[in-house]
Amino acid sequence: MTNFLHAGKLLLLDMASTILFLVVFLLTGNIPLSVGLGIALGLAQISLQFARKRPIETMEWMSLFLVVGSGVATLITSDPRFVMFKPSLIYVIVGVVMVKPGWINRYLPPIAKAVVPDIAVIIGFVWAGLMFASAALNAFVALNFSLVTWASFMPVYGIVSKVSLFLIGFATMRYIGGRRWRAMPTVERDALSASLAQ
Repeated sequence: MTNFLHAGKLLLLDMASTILFLVVFLLTGNIPLSVGLGIALGLAQISLQFARKRPIETMEWMSLFLVVGSGVATLITSDPRFVMFKPSLIYVIVGVVMVKPGWINRYLPPIAKAVVPDIAVIIGFVWAGLMFASAALNAFVALNFSLVTWASFMPVYGIVSKVSLFLIGFATMRYIGGRRWRAMPTVERDALSASLAQ
């Protein structure tokens, strides 16, 4: 459970500026306020990482650039249709990033990296597939339904689909990892345990 919570925390922190942007926009409808707060949080997170001299991961940079880029474009156009299609662009960009094998390793505990690295790669590709499917669904809803319907449906779909895949991926890796761990010869398992403890 600790590993699950740790992975969830990292994912939430990586996407915090994007999430804040969407929440503030949905609650207030105020584009400048949403953009400003999203950009401010993203910059604060990156600045804190620099101050602590910690590496900045791809997903953290991507989240910041998406909020800044989409926010500025939204301010320039002030077009509600642009706001509706923007998530499709974001999903495609995130999907492209997630096609890279191993992107998910940041969220895995050392034992999962050692025991189920192949499963992690597959789940990473499934995440990419979800992003591309979400981009297509968002474009479909934006083209065929009102702004109110889009604003009501897409955030719920986004949260439910991602939380569901996160839980399925976690459970799958834990189940397969547990089976592989128990099937290992004792000597190999002890050696792996020793190496992970260092």
